[in-house]
Amino acid sequence: MKILKFGGTSVGNSQRIKALTTIVDVSQQQIIVLSAVAGTTNSLVEISEMLYRENREEAHRKTDELQYKYDLLIKELYETNAMFQKAKQLIDYHFELIHSLSNDLFTPTEEKIILAQGELISTALFHYHLEEKGARSVLLPALDFMKLNEDNEPDVEYTRQYLSALIVKNSEQANLFITQGYICRNAFGEVDNLRRGGSDYTASLIGAAIQSEEVQIWTDIDGMHNNDPRIVENTRPIANLSFEEAAELAYFGAKILHPQSVFPAQKYNVPVRLLNTMEPQAKGTLISEYGDTSSSGIRAIAAKDGITAIRIQSSRMLLAYGFLRRVFEVFERYKTPIDMITTSEVAVSLTIDDTRFLEEIITELTDFGQVSVDSDQTIVCIVGTFNIDTKGYAAQIFEGIRHLPIRMISYGGSNHNISLLIHSEHKTEALQSLHRHLF
Repeated sequence: MKILKFGGTSVGNSQRIKALTTIVDVSQQQIIVLSAVAGTTNSLVEISEMLYRENREEAHRKTDELQYKYDLLIKELYETNAMFQKAKQLIDYHFELIHSLSNDLFTPTEEKIILAQGELISTALFHYHLEEKGARSVLLPALDFMKLNEDNEPDVEYTRQYLSALIVKNSEQANLFITQGYICRNAFGEVDNLRRGGSDYTASLIGAAIQSEEVQIWTDIDGMHNNDPRIVENTRPIANLSFEEAAELAYFGAKILHPQSVFPAQKYNVPVRLLNTMEPQAKGTLISEYGDTSSSGIRAIAAKDGITAIRIQSSRMLLAYGFLRRVFEVFERYKTPIDMITTSEVAVSLTIDDTRFLEEIITELTDFGQVSVDSDQTIVCIVGTFNIDTKGYAAQIFEGIRHLPIRMISYGGSNHNISLLIHSEHKTEALQSLHRHLF
């Protein structure tokens, strides 16, 4: 069985929803994971923010505006009045629910329910579309088998048990099983989600849980490219990547794949293929255990913006032990992940991308020594295979950006990543120069 995940742009309008029937194979057993229609989750987030501010009138107006877009979509999507009316009843039900949640004290529980509506709507609309076309499918609610455990991590064994049972129960009805990405239940049984970009994560978790043949992530670009095609000309898709290489690229800026989605596939060794709904015949990128064993060296470049660099200088570091542990404990208390780190005898520099508690962190770090902060930084990540015996690649990279100032360098922490920290104003020049020099 294959898992096919389609993102928001792939179900962004009626024509794209109709086009999915040329990709989905009704003769094979497949699980179709859908995101919300493009723009829906952003609108639902805005509605929730308005409700937190008790701006109910504006929230109702925004809700009606979003419902109107769906009314237009179903008019274009369905050919028969009977199916249009069925879809209209569905739309009305979900938006009445959103309105009802807007009238009470608004809490994170209500917010999670509102954010779940986009995927619940998109999956039902596609199910109805297949029904109208005479293609049999079964709608499997993700809330019946996707669950977070007490540590707020996905429970793969729970998914394996309950999803397998649902597939067996419904396998005689159809080959196609449609479910929602992103949404789940938490350990208390409440509606929750896997955070933004979570539909990729859902597909990977389902693939891992049932040991699927392959997980396919369908987006609007033909695979993972060797640089950012929005900034650099003449980029090309990479045919094969290892799980480690894909994880580095996804984390450090390659938006085509959510970073977390690599790890379940890697743990259970389920190949992931990145494909383009606009060009279904394109080969895309295959992510597997070994990637491209025929080549080594530099494979791709990615960049992650919104980085803040923090430097702590203290003579107490010299010949001391336990210093770094105490520094890291500050970030742990404020649940703030660290991206890069470099050290010297008397200083440590590190980077973060979550600055919600920056002032509090700096206040605590001043107890250790002198603290300086640089904002508007970008991590440029060069990904490939850099084993211990590898020669010359670092020199090639630095030659490509020798005319630009570098704030930090991270090399040796991974066999697949060399990272550089630069000011964001140099990002475009760095990506273009490195591309010319390396590729």
